[in-house]
Amino acid sequence: MRKIIFTVFVFIAQFFCAQNVFLTKVEKTNENTDKFLYKIEDEKKDAEYLGEIEVQGFSNNDAEVFSLIYKKAKDIGANAFALKPFETVDGSLQNFNPANYRLSLYHLPKEKLLNQTGNLYLFASSEKDQKIAINMADYIISPRSYMVIQTISGEIYTISTKKLLGSTIKIQPKENSSNQYFQISAAKIKSDETGVGGLNLKSGDIIGLEKSYAEFLSVIYNKQKAE
Repeated sequence: MRKIIFTVFVFIAQFFCAQNVFLTKVEKTNENTDKFLYKIEDEKKDAEYLGEIEVQGFSNNDAEVFSLIYKKAKDIGANAFALKPFETVDGSLQNFNPANYRLSLYHLPKEKLLNQTGNLYLFASSEKDQKIAINMADYIISPRSYMVIQTISGEIYTISTKKLLGSTIKIQPKENSSNQYFQISAAKIKSDETGVGGLNLKSGDIIGLEKSYAEFLSVIYNKQKAE
């Protein structure tokens, strides 16, 4: 009986630990109506620092974790975030750990954002390798990884999942078109009905991702070269 109680306790503790998102620092707050949460890097020098979030524990439910992050970021008026690596005892930066990481929160005028056009992001689901073809060229995207294709204005890009009854989509970016984000998955993913970190534009197993959620994935997933 004691073993059963202990096992249940450990399970419950692990369950809650897997999704802990803490607003650990609030430097100041900002009032804005921007619904997006942008990933920034070089733009940090022009951004207003607002606070910091820490995520503790690993979860495969990336959409749920992002929803928690989004809510806390908007509570202090942030519209941008950047990864803040932990430091080792010798002062060097630690490699990214998906079970424990920090995000700095900022406010940045949208006109100061960089790299917002001309890119096609393709994310693999968190479960297994995803085989795709882009204009007849074959690629394999590893679990929890993504590729970025620099598109050419006016060119047609045909993306296929290379599966029986799989999906195919065609996109034709225009000049200065906003970045586009898709997830490749064999699993049936339910659209997020909250409007935060949602999945939309569903086309079989090629799913369009909301911009803020996709940019979050580009921080916690591994980037592969499009070779």
